[in-house]
Parts: sequence; C-alpha cells; structure tokens
Amino acid sequence: MSVLARRAGAELVGTAFLVMAVVGSGVMASRLSPTDTGLALLENSIATGAALIALIVAFQPISASFNPVVTLVERSLGIIGTKTAAVLVAAQILGGLAGTVVANLMFGLDAVSVSGHERTGPGLWLGEVVATVGLLLVVFGTVRSGRADRVAFAVGGYIAAAYWFTSSTSFANPAVTIARTVTDTFAGIAPASVPGFVLAQLLGGALGLALVRFLYPSVVTAASAAEKKVIS
Repeated sequence: MSVLARRAGAELVGTAFLVMAVVGSGVMASRLSPTDTGLALLENSIATGAALIALIVAFQPISASFNPVVTLVERSLGIIGTKTAAVLVAAQILGGLAGTVVANLMFGLDAVSVSGHERTGPGLWLGEVVATVGLLLVVFGTVRSGRADRVAFAVGGYIAAAYWFTSSTSFANPAVTIARTVTDTFAGIAPASVPGFVLAQLLGGALGLALVRFLYPSVVTAASAAEKKVIS
C-alpha cells in the first residue's frame, strides 16, 4: 500500500471519529441535559477535546490533520505536494460525512437528516476566523518549535476552550462544517450557513499562515523532520 493511500486512510478514519465525537456527544448531551444548554455545551466540548487528543496521538505516525485548512497550510508551507493535499482534503470531507451518518445511526436517528440550525451573522463569522487562526498557531507553533509530541494535547485543549470563547463554538474546520449539515441535532448547521463559515475559516487560514510565517520563520532542527511526519 502506498504512503499516500495510508495517509488518506488515516485522514478519512480520523476525521470520521472526530465528527462522531462532535455529533454523538452533542446528541448525548442534549438528551442528558435537555433544559440546560450550557451544561450540554460543556459535555460536548469536553468529549470533543478528549477525542481530539486521543485521535491525534493515535494517528500522528501516519497523518493527523483531520482539517482541510491545516492541510492547505501544509501545502502553502511546502510540507506536502498539491496531489497529496487534494487527496487528503477529499478523504477528510468523505470521512466527516461518514462520521455523521454513523453518529446519527448510533442514536437511532435517520442516517441523513438535513440540519435546520441556522448559524449566520458577522459575529459568528468573526468567531470562525478567530478560532481558525488560533488553531493554526497552536498546531504549527507547537510543531515548528520542536514540541511535536505535545501537539495532541495543545490542540485538544485549545478546541475544548474555543467552544466557549468563540461566538461560533469553534467549528474551525471545513470538513467538519460540511459533515454537520446532515444531522438535525445539537451539533448541526444548516446548509445555507456553510458558505459563510467556510469562507471565514479560509480567511482565518490565510491569516494564520501569515502569522506562522512571521512568528516561526524557521523550523527547529528537531522539528524539521517531525513536521512532515506528524501533521502531513
């Protein structure tokens, strides 16, 4: 099996489990705490952050981006090629959709149910820009400073926190955003709201890339080889 096939498989499976964690914990939280949205969000954020830590640790030796924006930044930094980036992004999107379907079925829901949860407006779009910039700084700042072994904990902790300090509850991921359109549950997002979110995430990706280049102009020797291995 080729290296690219293994990477694509890791991205597909990893993103699927990430979305299962987001959607599944959202359903469970809404059922356990139907009258307390704050408590439900806490449950959702803890589960998502913990799952991210576990998944990144498990898939680091192969590929553990689980996010098209991260993959596109890797391409911009010359860590991976265009073909690899395209394949990994496709795998992430497919994996995310598969994860939503499985999560829906686990909780006795229709495999696909289009979300009616509208999320739109300048405040939410700004929240997505901020969430995405922060995510990129955490990922690439940790790796490029020679601490790749800590990236899983940094990312998991950041996302769990960003659920709370961003107005959008920190999607920060186009693949996850698209996947959440096919579940009409706590974690869902209406298809009409997706373009605004994805554009904000891409803008955040561009700003994050600029900051990464500015703040970390060179890669620590110990991290140079790890960068390609860990997040590509």
